[in-house]
Amino acid sequence: MTPPLSIFSIRCNLVTMRMSRHFHLAFLLGSALMILLIINYWEDLRMLDAHPHPSFGTPKPAERQPFSQGTDSDLGERWRDEREERKEKKGVGEKTEVEWRRQEERKRRIRDVCSANGTLKFPGKFRKFDDIPNRELDHLIVDDKHKVIYCYVPKVACTNWKRVMVVLSESLMAPDGRPYQSPQAVPIELTHNMSLYLTFSKFWRRYGRLSHHQMKVKLQTYTKFLFVRDPFVRLISAFRNKFLQPNENFYRLFGSIMLRRYGNGDRKGNGSSRIPESAAEAFKEGIHPSFSEFVQYLLDPETERTQPFNEHWRQVYRLCHPCQIHYDFIGTLENLEEDSDQLLRILGVEDEISFPTSNRNRTSASWEHDWFAEVPDELRSKLYSLYEADFEMFGYPKPESLLHH
Repeated sequence: MTPPLSIFSIRCNLVTMRMSRHFHLAFLLGSALMILLIINYWEDLRMLDAHPHPSFGTPKPAERQPFSQGTDSDLGERWRDEREERKEKKGVGEKTEVEWRRQEERKRRIRDVCSANGTLKFPGKFRKFDDIPNRELDHLIVDDKHKVIYCYVPKVACTNWKRVMVVLSESLMAPDGRPYQSPQAVPIELTHNMSLYLTFSKFWRRYGRLSHHQMKVKLQTYTKFLFVRDPFVRLISAFRNKFLQPNENFYRLFGSIMLRRYGNGDRKGNGSSRIPESAAEAFKEGIHPSFSEFVQYLLDPETERTQPFNEHWRQVYRLCHPCQIHYDFIGTLENLEEDSDQLLRILGVEDEISFPTSNRNRTSASWEHDWFAEVPDELRSKLYSLYEADFEMFGYPKPESLLHH
């Protein structure tokens, strides 16, 4: 009869052998996974080395930086093909040529403003792409299926372009259980749910330490676009949308602060400093920040000491980093329909998708003088300086009549 101690020893040995086999199996699986990651990394690196991206790195003084066109993505080649195909069609070829030249001029302006030879100075102008914090890459939406990167700018048709991205990426199911096929059918209230989109800021969770490398590969090969708008008109639009109607979140985070810092009584001449606790209460009493107080808030150094500008009034150059990312297409809200049609043609989806029409009351540039009527000249000039990079970079003229009222 085997002694109890020996039986115990045998059992321990069996357990040890099983654990050893499990350990070896886990080691082999881990090694195989690591090999696959290394192969993927070097394959991506080979692609990047084969077509070096001109965007990355700090521009050298007195040197004109190359600008991304066909080398960054196949957009340039598609564009040339489109121009050749349409040359023979009366009127259409001329239109395509005008569109092409317009895009070249927009990209040239960005290149000149970002150049070391440019006289305009603004924060982050010469930093490298790798130096951009991950949290500042959250506006770059990626669609791997169509190889598209869209930098969305709030108050610049971003709701409708997000609807287009939802359809392209098939990231949201319609009630029939299939992906939405039409941007117009995507519920507007769902478009701002950022879980629907893959953004650069989420790459860390997916790729870990390889995240920045993956970003560079996609910036090298994908078509990159954004839409912009007159900076002051964008500010007016943001103010109208967020502070002239009850919005509890914006009132609590921003509106109440504006009233507390710059308000003068309760707007009824009572001289009271009491600030309503909620947007509903404030609007019931006829209280809301004025546009002049909004401007003071933007210019107050204390504002960004607490937290960065909200995305609705953050400068476009801070949202989309055009000095570090060379965009293939720059659209404008002022030319929205034509630019959108052109971009969908270039992406090759014009037969599948049409850009949603909007019936909303769009803020007009002609309203600027009315909105700035109560803003002192000194604050107007300071506000222009705050957004000057956006004015210059995207070709919007300096509003001389507004600044020298």
